[in-house]
Amino acid sequence: MPDRIRVGAVTYLNAKPLVEGLDDDPRIDLSFDLPSRLADQMERAEIDVGLIPVVELFRGGYAHVPDIAVASRGPVLSVTLFSRVPWAEIGSVSLDEGSRTSAALAQVLLRKKYGRSPHLEQLPITVPADDTSTDAVLLIGDRAMKACLPGYPYAYDLGREWADWTGLPMVFAVWAVRDGIALGEVESAFHTAKKRGLDRAGAIAAREAPGLGLDAGFCRRYLDTIITYDLGPKEREGMERFRELAEELNLVPHTEPRVAATRSLRSGAGGSTLSRSAPMTPRRG
Repeated sequence: MPDRIRVGAVTYLNAKPLVEGLDDDPRIDLSFDLPSRLADQMERAEIDVGLIPVVELFRGGYAHVPDIAVASRGPVLSVTLFSRVPWAEIGSVSLDEGSRTSAALAQVLLRKKYGRSPHLEQLPITVPADDTSTDAVLLIGDRAMKACLPGYPYAYDLGREWADWTGLPMVFAVWAVRDGIALGEVESAFHTAKKRGLDRAGAIAAREAPGLGLDAGFCRRYLDTIITYDLGPKEREGMERFRELAEELNLVPHTEPRVAATRSLRSGAGGSTLSRSAPMTPRRG
């Protein structure tokens, strides 16, 4: 195991409870970036653990820290498809540069639920959403929570859309662990940070709200009641259903039929137990 585990987390409010106090651990080197960039850093082995989009977990076949996720069981508030037209008329979408899971979720909903195959283009993080000419624009994270976009009469919360359609939670991100990294006793630091963060949700909201330009009470409710940080049986079921639909659209590699979405493995010294995404075994034929 390296002297310090390089950990990458997202900059959004919804990740703050998962990193509360994590940068005080001398075994961890913590950095922050957009979800999409963290996924790229994992692929280039520039970080060892990343709070990455769950769709990148499927693509990379990484192990992940069990029982921790960024998920929702209904509206998520921070993943919104703003549109000039109803779902059934959307012909083009601008996708937030920071998004990977939400971009895939938007495509799953458009193509599988509404039978649409729109033109897709990327919306750079520096470009105002109002400047787009597409029918719809997908925003995520703090950017989505602050956006109004009066020129777009429709605002679809993708957490709500997914839950209404499938009856399942939507998992957006997990702590993925790069191959060859054995966390050992360091794994407990992620669980400790989660507990500490949830206990301090009010303090985190009060601390972060001014910089975001959001009401502290709204931020507290968002952390306490909108986002769920557990990766329980229903969340794993929702994650598996999302994988299946993404596979059907060739958004992630196809895998052999699975009995379960994850399996446990021992991860070296310290006896920590991680969960691993099902192996990326191509289907034959």
